[in-house]
Amino acid sequence: MGERRDDSTTVKAHYTTDDIAGRIVAAVRKVMGDEAPLTPDVLAQIDHFHGGGIASTRDLVAALQPQAGERILDIGSGIGGPARWIAGTFRCHVTGIDLTPAFCRAAEQLNQVTGLVEQVRIVEGSALAMPFDDGSFDRAYSQNVVMNIADKPGFFREASRVLKPGGLLALSNVAAGPNGPPRFPVPWATSPDASFLSSPAETRDDLERAGFEILRFEDTSAKTAAARKALRERLEREGLPPLGFHIFMGERITEAQINGARNAEEGRTSSVEILVRKPPD
Repeated sequence: MGERRDDSTTVKAHYTTDDIAGRIVAAVRKVMGDEAPLTPDVLAQIDHFHGGGIASTRDLVAALQPQAGERILDIGSGIGGPARWIAGTFRCHVTGIDLTPAFCRAAEQLNQVTGLVEQVRIVEGSALAMPFDDGSFDRAYSQNVVMNIADKPGFFREASRVLKPGGLLALSNVAAGPNGPPRFPVPWATSPDASFLSSPAETRDDLERAGFEILRFEDTSAKTAAARKALRERLEREGLPPLGFHIFMGERITEAQINGARNAEEGRTSSVEILVRKPPD
């Protein structure tokens, strides 16, 4: 996930754990058996590390519409679940960039396990200064990353720079809600020090100032409310499922997910799905 320009160490520390890929493979084998194929679909219960899991990724790519042979960029790629799923499903090439070294190493190992090293490339680096040439990618996406980034205008300008003219950017973000600051911890931050939420209106303004044409801007808070409430109630009633984010983030993720859902229910956070286009030359 993303970073604050002047405090990236805090963000890295929040996400860093040991032997992420090994623990994921062992958990899948324990639950599904030693002969279970390690495909992007099988791993999707664990490695789509953002609100909504693979269902949210499907919604995002329905808007982005990646095409076979295109070069796609995942900004804040985490352990690479969406990148692998998109590359395998749409026969395109996905480059993921992430700030956290442990996430990058895990993503590379899981690319090997799933046989997708030729289709998915992982780069360790900052979303605010990406090591890519101008106009390198046909399309780009980012899921639940900007909450860790203070310099959101810089994030959007950099995303625009690496897109080809006419390229699309799809975003799925947690945004500030109208009813006060969120409860912590949340999945992206243990405390307010690493959390930077913008309102939907501020997000729209930042995108327009970065030169993007807004094709779709939807507040999805109401649409996702029932699912978030069901997740909270299930976690409070049953605890952690056999497979989930806790496999690599630890049991601390339980309180964070419960708070994430409660924040949405109380209007402390909102959620937005966005599709924008870099103007053609």
